[in-house]
Amino acid sequence: MKKYSSKRSIQILAHLLQQYGIADIVISPGSRNAPLAIHFSEVDSFNCYSIVDERSAAFVAMGMAKSEKKPAAITCTSGSAVVNYYPAITEAFYQNIPLLVLTADRPTDFIDIFDGQTIRQKDVFHQHSYGDFQLLEDSKENAEDINFDTIKKAIELCFEKQGPVHINIPLEEPLYELVSELPTFPTVEKTIKHKEYEIPSNLIAEWHTSQRIMLLVGTKDYSPELENQLTQLVKNHSVVVLSEANSNLYHEKFFKHIDRYIFNFTEEDYKTYAPDLLITVGQNVVSKKVKQFLRSARPKQHWHLDEVWQPDTYFSLTEKIEVKPEVFFSKLLKFINLEPRPYFNLWDVLRDKKDAKHQQFLNTVEFSDFYFFNKAAQTIPENYNIHFSNSSGIRYAQLFDFGKRKIYCNRGTSGIDGSTSTAMGFAIKNANPTLLITGDLSFFYDINGLWNQYIPPFVRIMIFNNGEGNIFKIIPGPGNANPNTLDEFIATKHRKNAEHLAKHFGFSYIRVEDDLTLDRVLENFFKPDVQPKILEVNTYGKNSADVQKAYFNFMKEN
Repeated sequence: MKKYSSKRSIQILAHLLQQYGIADIVISPGSRNAPLAIHFSEVDSFNCYSIVDERSAAFVAMGMAKSEKKPAAITCTSGSAVVNYYPAITEAFYQNIPLLVLTADRPTDFIDIFDGQTIRQKDVFHQHSYGDFQLLEDSKENAEDINFDTIKKAIELCFEKQGPVHINIPLEEPLYELVSELPTFPTVEKTIKHKEYEIPSNLIAEWHTSQRIMLLVGTKDYSPELENQLTQLVKNHSVVVLSEANSNLYHEKFFKHIDRYIFNFTEEDYKTYAPDLLITVGQNVVSKKVKQFLRSARPKQHWHLDEVWQPDTYFSLTEKIEVKPEVFFSKLLKFINLEPRPYFNLWDVLRDKKDAKHQQFLNTVEFSDFYFFNKAAQTIPENYNIHFSNSSGIRYAQLFDFGKRKIYCNRGTSGIDGSTSTAMGFAIKNANPTLLITGDLSFFYDINGLWNQYIPPFVRIMIFNNGEGNIFKIIPGPGNANPNTLDEFIATKHRKNAEHLAKHFGFSYIRVEDDLTLDRVLENFFKPDVQPKILEVNTYGKNSADVQKAYFNFMKEN
């Protein structure tokens, strides 16, 4: 016999989640949220997952929402458990990933009287959520009607904004009163808003008067519709499309490796290659160099396309176009002429030259992180989704061609926390296998991402372990510090490996320390197995930072 919570607020919450098709719920254990856990786990239409560590749990749910392209819910007990959600909430906020955050709380009269596990939970995520709501205790007047309306409003906002929304749920004791039958609640009339868009005539005029049109695509999920639209724009060399690995766009006329091409741009080059119309699509751009280039270039017109975010990243924003890029380009393509422009040829000549230099360098590169990324790009099966960790991981990825594989990275806040948990959440909900490529610090920082009984056997993890935060040996600045300070407090040198962790969490494990072994192991690494696998590529002492610096010095040469 099924047993449900007797709490009316939780019964209403579950009913509305069902009405809106929110099925995935990640539950962290606790007593105050036990009524939610008991109730949700008894409802057949919910997929419930138990993840102990709240920080990891929120990233796992974020990965699920990213995979499913619809909201996932998370629920935890009261007190400090709640704020452990915060890193994932900030990431979901800036990536626009829909998370419904359900935090159990003590009754409102218990706040700030030193009752156990009690903090100020109301509005705690206010700075990084799209909505903050608090339910009434069941004993309060009109609680049922008010809570119904509150929950409905919160869920619809989560869909509209495609980001985190918080519902705080004060619960009175007793917490474990159960019922075997549920009341009937009304069917919901959904009122989710959808924007209509008509393209202004002045934008069409600006397009036709612009001779140097650049589209820059940042972090973006794969969209075949957008890819087709941008393909039409480049077919006759009408525009220059710059993209990155996690832009998830695939066409031979797109410029995919920005840093290869602009790494050594001078002030004069900024002027030579500058657009007069810049159109930006998607979110965070990895390349710091392209930000420097466009901030210096100061295009006359800059349009940004996004339903939610309109950042003036390049200090030249002239049009905030609050609509899906696919909708905008479907309108634009009806009105514009796709005439060839010499601007494309200017960039194409540069690309040919730099791509040839890149290939020359690959022929001589020694075993290092750079070598590993090159080999990985050639070996990963095409059906794999690839998640990269921050920070050097995604930067290396920009230099290589991963074909049509789907690429993901937590570039909302660009932190190293949660990379593993996000990838595991994504893998749980996706039919295609998932590969995480991660640096050592990112991996060890998020060990609890593997404390997860739902990880499929076709998950693969590649750790490039250089024994430190090698990014701080690559970027300019940290090298000015005393070497001992740099090693201990910034790069944080270590000699840890993942062998025992892999065994502990039920992964098979392989470690390689040279190029010949790596080449041999990669042949079998992706073959089916009964357990997920970890491949650790040990590049201790291989001066990977020096190899990358040598690469960019080589690319500078004429």
